[in-house]
Amino acid sequence: MATSKTSSLLILGASGDLAARLLMPGLAGLLAHEPDRRVQLIGAGVEDLTDAQWKARVKESFASVKAKGPAVQATLRSTKYIKADVTAKDDLQKLVDACTSDPAIYFALPPAITELACGQLQKMELPPATSLALEKPFGTDERSAKKLNTLLLKIVPENRIHRVDHFLGRSTVLNLLGLRFANRLIEPMLSNRDVENIEIVYDEQLGLENRARYYDHAGALVDMIQSHLLQVLAVLVMEAPATLSAQDVRDQKQLALRAMRIWDDDPASSRRARYTGGTINGRKLPAYVKEDGVDPSLGTETLAEVVVEVRNMRWAGVPIMLRSGKALGDYRREIVVTFKAPTHVPPEFHTLKEPDRLRILIDPDEMFLELNVNGPGDPLVIDRAALEAVFNPGDLPAYGEVLQGILDGDAALSVRGDAAVEGWRIVAPVLAAWRKNEVPLDDYRAGSAGPASWPKGLAEAAPAQKR
Repeated sequence: MATSKTSSLLILGASGDLAARLLMPGLAGLLAHEPDRRVQLIGAGVEDLTDAQWKARVKESFASVKAKGPAVQATLRSTKYIKADVTAKDDLQKLVDACTSDPAIYFALPPAITELACGQLQKMELPPATSLALEKPFGTDERSAKKLNTLLLKIVPENRIHRVDHFLGRSTVLNLLGLRFANRLIEPMLSNRDVENIEIVYDEQLGLENRARYYDHAGALVDMIQSHLLQVLAVLVMEAPATLSAQDVRDQKQLALRAMRIWDDDPASSRRARYTGGTINGRKLPAYVKEDGVDPSLGTETLAEVVVEVRNMRWAGVPIMLRSGKALGDYRREIVVTFKAPTHVPPEFHTLKEPDRLRILIDPDEMFLELNVNGPGDPLVIDRAALEAVFNPGDLPAYGEVLQGILDGDAALSVRGDAAVEGWRIVAPVLAAWRKNEVPLDDYRAGSAGPASWPKGLAEAAPAQKR
């Protein structure tokens, strides 16, 4: 929705890759979509940049999404860069004073620097409607996440803290909620009465892509499952919110997260692996351990699978596999709900041994309901058919939606503090077991589907993971 409100966006770490590749293109998309919006953009960092150099960087980022319009031009004219040590109180005060409106402060910084900067902000008197936006990871474990939450709440109230999860955009959330709660046929089927298992998969073909500084200390489990995929799962299994307000949606997500546990409380319900050299779409990738900046002794995984359970009345007993990995042969981002077999099929039907499935693709957002139906030819032969629907893709890129929420003070897409803590609590047993090498670190060739020894989804998993 268009707005004439003027906002100040202060990006700390503005000279880095996150700002250039994601934040500023996202802002450009938002400004092009809402031509009456006015945003004062201030970049801050330790790098020496002249006004002309900074404006050229912003212009290049905006041009990458072909953004045009009066709001885009107004921001390009007014934007400025201030060299600053964001861990120094005086420098932070200078940055805040340069904002003409209550600032939205975006920490495009490593977690340790973000925490130091927040420690200085705590000592300052900030404008009354200041908001904070932080990238994951939110802490490094359950204890540190609680500590960070305590620090942030000394600066601003929870409803002005935006823990960014760009993976689950507004359109995706609404598409999932609409599919579930606006359809009498689908909603009653989503429970342990009818669902055999669920898989949430984020397989990407990209390798490390020069992210060793962060990724080699995180790995697939922390980078994707602990944050993004648990949030997707929470939306998929939560009860219907009373309204679509930020408070109601986040309350229901939190109840779902609190019910989540590792399957059978056993870290053996997890797998990990890292890629060796290979080829993807004609592009050669080196082994992960030979990528620039990687420390092989850390044993960082690039593919992770974890089976969890939601222990409540609706979902208890349904295994849910969360999987994410890099350098895989197929690009796959989807939720797969596999339903239980019919209780009785007349023996005359030559049925395929395939259950009904609901596939929900993320980016692009599409849905396929795969069913067994009578096909052409022999009417006693059951074939497969799929009912297909394309969801509303949304008007903004992921970071455009993120920034829209931050600038408008809408926390619906942000991860609440208690939810960030729950994410760490859920995966803590797996991380502990991996540190003790109780779960083997397997290998897979870049461009493959993963280790050949791994079962292909929950359909081939051990009986203990299917009950």
